[in-house]
Amino acid sequence: MPADIDESVRKNEQPRLHALRLASEKARAVAAKQQGFILAADTVVACGRRILPKAQSDDGVRACLELLSGRRHQVLTAVALVTPDGKLRTRVAMTRVSFLRLTKDQVEAYVQCREGVGKAGGYAIQGRAEIFVKEICGSYSNVVGLPLAETVRLLSGCGFALS
Repeated sequence: MPADIDESVRKNEQPRLHALRLASEKARAVAAKQQGFILAADTVVACGRRILPKAQSDDGVRACLELLSGRRHQVLTAVALVTPDGKLRTRVAMTRVSFLRLTKDQVEAYVQCREGVGKAGGYAIQGRAEIFVKEICGSYSNVVGLPLAETVRLLSGCGFALS
């Protein structure tokens, strides 16, 4: 269910707090319309304190890849759960990803495949961008979009029966 919230970055908002705020707002917005366990998440790619956008165009993908080329960045995913009794519980997963130095041809080939459009940081690690990854430290599923271990712990800790 879409939450339809404003996802703009607030002035001086740190990447971790930004992801946590958005996931929490999404969960609360849906919980206001729906009963039961409500799970929401938001993923942020950050290079230092800079939050990279969800690339909305080829130019956006290109700009993200040029920034990430040869550098380490963080992927932060906040998961928020509203329980049936209205309590909010959260977890944040952080994964460090190091990219190889990318050539202009590699960047352009990735831009042309259009895989990075709509993705945080302008890339999808589970697709063609996997060849750019020099090293990953942390949860792979977090970089794909939902940190599974953290999500399972959050759900089971709140009494949601997992089978």
